[in-house]
Amino acid sequence: MPCGKTYTALVARAGAGRTQPDAAPRTTAVFRKGRKGMALTWVWVGMVCVALIYGAATGQSAAVGAAAAQGVQQAVTFCLTVGGMICLWSGVMEVMRRSGIAAGLSKLLQPVLRRLFPHASRDAQTLDALSMNVSANLLGLGNAATPLGIRAARRMAQGCGGTASHELCLLVVLNSASIQLLPTTVAGVRSALGTAVEVDGVIDSTPVGTNIDGTSAYVKDGELEINGTTYIVRELASQEMKNSAGATWDAATAGNAIGTWASSFGDQIDVVASNNDGMGMSMFLAWSKAEGVPTFGYDANSDAVAAIAEGYGGTISQHADVQAYLTLRVLRNALDGVDIDTGIGTADDAGNVLSEDVFYYDEASRSYYALNVAVTAENYESFLDSTVTYEPVSNQLDATAHPTKNVWLNIYNSADNFLGSTYQPLLQKYDDLLNLNVEYIAGDGQTESNITNRLGNPDMYDAFAINMVKTDNAASYTGILSQ
Repeated sequence: MPCGKTYTALVARAGAGRTQPDAAPRTTAVFRKGRKGMALTWVWVGMVCVALIYGAATGQSAAVGAAAAQGVQQAVTFCLTVGGMICLWSGVMEVMRRSGIAAGLSKLLQPVLRRLFPHASRDAQTLDALSMNVSANLLGLGNAATPLGIRAARRMAQGCGGTASHELCLLVVLNSASIQLLPTTVAGVRSALGTAVEVDGVIDSTPVGTNIDGTSAYVKDGELEINGTTYIVRELASQEMKNSAGATWDAATAGNAIGTWASSFGDQIDVVASNNDGMGMSMFLAWSKAEGVPTFGYDANSDAVAAIAEGYGGTISQHADVQAYLTLRVLRNALDGVDIDTGIGTADDAGNVLSEDVFYYDEASRSYYALNVAVTAENYESFLDSTVTYEPVSNQLDATAHPTKNVWLNIYNSADNFLGSTYQPLLQKYDDLLNLNVEYIAGDGQTESNITNRLGNPDMYDAFAINMVKTDNAASYTGILSQ
C-alpha cells in the first residue's frame, strides 16, 4: 500500500535544496525510537510531589490524603459505570456486524471513503475497517470504534517506515473530531458523572444551563435593578459538580469548567457565582482573578474571605460558629433533660444565649437555623478567622451541674472544604465548653457504610449526631442503634 512522501528538509532547513516538481507540501508525522512516556511520567510525579509538599507545608496533609482517597474511589466508580456501557455498545456493534447491518452501513460510506482515502481504499480489508470505524463513530460508539480504527491504522502503516502518511493523519483527525448522530458515549459519561438530564426517562446529553441568546426554555433571563438601571442577568453556562454516588461539589472540576467556559464565552462573562467557596476559589484562582471578573461563593471559608482583599467578589457566612454551637447545644440540653431552648433563646446558668438576629427556630419542623450574613469588602475583616467561637455563647459550663457525656458525631464528607476546615474545628472548640467528649467520624461523602462500619459499639455513647450522606438512608443508622 503506498505511503505518503515526507519532505522534512523543507521544514527543517528552508532553502537547503530544491525538491522535485511534484513535491507539494504535505502534513506528515515522523515517529522516532526513544524512551516513550518519560515526559508525561515526570509531569505526574511532579504534580503528586508538589501536592504532598504543599499539603505538609500548610498543615493540610489529612485533607490531601482524604481527597486522594476520594478521588481514587470516584475513578473506580466512574470506570465501572462507563465500562458497563462500553461492553454493552461493543456487543451491539458485534451483533450489527454478524447480522450484516454494519456491512450495509459500510457500503453506504464506501463511496465517500474512497475519495477521502484513495490509496488505503484499494485494499479491501483496510476499506472495511475504515467503514466500520466511521460507522461506529456516527452511532456514538466511540470506544467500540477504537479497535476498528487501530486495525485500519495498522494496515495503512504497513511499509511506511515509521512515517504516518497523509491518509493516516486524516484518519486520526476523523476519529478525534467525529460527528455523532447518536451521542451514546457522551450520554453514558454524563450519566456516570451525575450531570445528565432525563427527558421522558431518556438521558438527554444536550447541555442544560446555556442561554446564550435568551431563548432557552430551561434557563430564563433575570432582571436586576441598581440605581435606576435595569440589568439583564443571563446564565451562559452551568454545571453540577457532583456525581450519582453522592459526592459533594468538586473544586477541581469547577476550575477546569471555568477554563472551558472562558474559551467559549470570553469577555461575555461578567459575574461568576458558585454554591460554595471551594469551587468559587478554584474558579477565582484559575481565571477570574486575572481577568478581574467578580466571583461570589458561599460558606465564608477563611481563604475566600481573605481573597476579598485581592478581588474576590464576596461570600455568604452561614454563621458556622452558631451552627456548630446549635448542633452540640441541642445534644447537651437533651442529655441534661432541660428545656431545648436553654442556652439558645433563653440564657443558661453560664450566661450563654443567642440573639434573634443570628438564629431562627421553626416550630413546625422542630429545627434551628443559623441565619446567613453577607461578607463583602466592607465587613470581611470581621470574618477572617472562621474558626473563632461566637462570643455570646463562649462561656464554660459547670462540670458539676453538667457532667461530661460521650457523643458519637459523624462528618459525612471530611474532604469538604467547609465541613473539614470550618465546621469541625468549631465543633471541637464548643465540645470542651459544653463538657462533651465527642468522637468525630470522618466520612468520604460517597457511601453510608464508610460511616456506619465505625458504629460498632453504640453502648459506649450517650448521644449521637448523625449527618447522612443521603437523606433517605436513615434506616442504615436506626437499624444499628435499635439493636
